[in-house]
Amino acid sequence: MGEIILDKLVITGKTPLKGEVTISGAKNAAVAILPAALLIDGVTTIENLPNISDVKLLCEIIESLGAKITWTNKNTITIDSRNITSTRAPLELTRKFRASYYLIGSLLGRCKDVQVGMPGGCKLGARPIDQHIKGFEALGAKVEVGQGNITATCNNLIGNNVYMDIVSVGATINVMLSAVLAKGTTIIDNAAKEPHIVDVANFLNTMGADVRGAGTDVIKINGVDKLEGNVCYSVVPDQIEAGTFMLAAVASRGDLIIKNCITKHLECITAKILEIGAHAEELGGDTIHVWCDKRPNKATIKTLPYPGFPTDLQPQMGVVFATSNGTSIINESIWESRFQYTDELNKMGAKITSQGKTAIFEGVNCLYGAPVYATDLRAGAALIIAGICAEGETQIYNLDHIDRGYENIEEKFRSIGASIVRIKEDDLNNVLIEMSE
Repeated sequence: MGEIILDKLVITGKTPLKGEVTISGAKNAAVAILPAALLIDGVTTIENLPNISDVKLLCEIIESLGAKITWTNKNTITIDSRNITSTRAPLELTRKFRASYYLIGSLLGRCKDVQVGMPGGCKLGARPIDQHIKGFEALGAKVEVGQGNITATCNNLIGNNVYMDIVSVGATINVMLSAVLAKGTTIIDNAAKEPHIVDVANFLNTMGADVRGAGTDVIKINGVDKLEGNVCYSVVPDQIEAGTFMLAAVASRGDLIIKNCITKHLECITAKILEIGAHAEELGGDTIHVWCDKRPNKATIKTLPYPGFPTDLQPQMGVVFATSNGTSIINESIWESRFQYTDELNKMGAKITSQGKTAIFEGVNCLYGAPVYATDLRAGAALIIAGICAEGETQIYNLDHIDRGYENIEEKFRSIGASIVRIKEDDLNNVLIEMSE
């Protein structure tokens, strides 16, 4: 497990979740929109930012490059990127999370020269950036990888056709970022279609870019001479956070009203919830009602790029399947190491067998509390749901994974009935000192 951090969440189950929860801005959109703001020689205001560690870390990196960031409130910032003094993003920061690679596309587009440390993030298996590099090189950049860094330079970027050999969200966004200021037209074929790609394209267009077709598998970018500053943009609601609470309602046999979500983005989750015998009902444009009053039925899912079932909701669905009626199967087609969480669920009494990209869930009547470790961001969310559903006390460690992508997650779960508290290492140390005195 590596170094054990004593910060932990302590959850006492078994609790059916009931009430209302409001969804924050999308992590996956925010971490691309922030670098995109560096494309302009001006000032940008971004609203509905999720207040999460990945966003704070990215803001720290952006400030290290010379931009000025002002927090208006906990979910709104102003970025003044008129005085970029460096295009060398510090390795010690960029290696902490995956989305740091979006700085390559934006700074290459604006400054023609950039160096970023190799991106980090959750350990989900091989996560190559070859499609990113292919796209940059197709536009005329020279890219070198070595000594833990990626360096990209160019004289001028020239629009070109870019075919994605695999559907890649990150590469689609990165090529978009680099192409908006390129000369001529860029066409991305076999592009990813996720909602946050559409959101990034909308943000770029708000600044004066000409991006067409986002949300389809062919995106056309007509290069412009410059982008305009002084724009205000609100980040799209988080599809994955909404899906997390939807599946938490089902797993806990609860009843939740989920607000500030785009229900169209959730159709694949809604369909699966109905298939297993739970209930989901739209209540207007941005609210969905999810409830479950019996043990869910067995089912099979395969993770796929949008509009298929998202890999980022696979572990949460795994918790539902852990106590479903019968044997369920998950086929993971995106990340090869996404089933690490199943070992933790098995500590809680689940009966899960995983091999390669397939996991078989033999539904049990109940889960039981245990000490468990979040192996990645979405696994952490799944373990919280499992702890809420389990009898007894669950302790979850490695909270840094969870904090990367969920804003105030324990407060949100507490507001809908969960018994969940965060115990910090400092608090634990103070208790130990008092006991020894």
